[in-house]
Amino acid sequence: MPRRKTREVSIGSVKVGGGAPVSIQSMTKCPTTDTQAVIAQIRSLATAGCEIVRLAVPDTHAANAIKTVKAVSPLPIVADIHFDYRLALLAINAGADAVRINPGNIQRDRDLRAVAEAARSRRIPIRIGVNSGSLKRSVLKKFGGPTADAMVYSALQAAEKFEAWGFADIILSLKSHDVSETVRAYRKVAALCDLPLHLGLTATGSGVEATIKSAIAVGSLLLEGIGDTLRVSLSASSLEEVQAAQIILRAVGLRPHGLQVIACPTCGRCKVDLLRYLSLVRKKLSGCDKELTVAVMGCVVNGPGEARLADIGVAFSDDGSASLFRRGKKLAAGPAEEMVNRLVQEVLL
Repeated sequence: MPRRKTREVSIGSVKVGGGAPVSIQSMTKCPTTDTQAVIAQIRSLATAGCEIVRLAVPDTHAANAIKTVKAVSPLPIVADIHFDYRLALLAINAGADAVRINPGNIQRDRDLRAVAEAARSRRIPIRIGVNSGSLKRSVLKKFGGPTADAMVYSALQAAEKFEAWGFADIILSLKSHDVSETVRAYRKVAALCDLPLHLGLTATGSGVEATIKSAIAVGSLLLEGIGDTLRVSLSASSLEEVQAAQIILRAVGLRPHGLQVIACPTCGRCKVDLLRYLSLVRKKLSGCDKELTVAVMGCVVNGPGEARLADIGVAFSDDGSASLFRRGKKLAAGPAEEMVNRLVQEVLL
């Protein structure tokens, strides 16, 4: 799909914008001063596929701890700064690869300019992270609440100041808990500037509802070519955030999907224990990373056609037998159990 054209910035070794692949971010979820716990979480995130990690910096101890973490971190580090611009200066001096500042709670121009000058001297980018829950009172009054227009105004106002001071390595984010407002904000700002965009929905909660809300917001924007890096924010493990982000990127075609197992949802026509067979296939293929679509179909209406369309597929019949297909051609037919085992063998060949 065509991607929105933006300027390119670098967070450590990871390119953001300029046509670079959409990168996955997450945050550590323990005090930054607990450096051993932070390092352990970062290593787990790196193994899971995370590419950029953000650390909360609520005080000087956390800012200084970045130096220890940075020395061994396998991922670029973004320092998350609120309220006190001096924490950004400390984090930059400690080796952060980028800083996130919030123009809703760091408002004085002289403070923002000091951060811009420090970031420029270290050649690192700044993310201007606007959140609907922390907009300036004047902005809320101007727009009648935390609307999409209010977030766009706040983000671009801050970006224009940085650019006037000669600082251009900027990323924007405009997050709300509201899916529609978030999508509208990103669409509007995407049309008004060439800055790379960090996608995300905030305060989503946990569980299926939270993941679906993020998938709708982030996925719809990605399908429009909007977005250069993302975080799926969940009240859950950071590893769940990374997994959700990977699924979203694969679903919209921005990452190879690897081994994809598809299956019918089952209904009264299904005469076999499809869920058992599906679980068996997933378990036996859990370590396989081939770029294949595998179909396990129990419906006599669409099953054979879906199995033919997959790289490898099995379609069950009413009589307990099944047919095995490989790229549109029928390979074999026989008892269901036998065909499922044959399917696994064909994948692993």
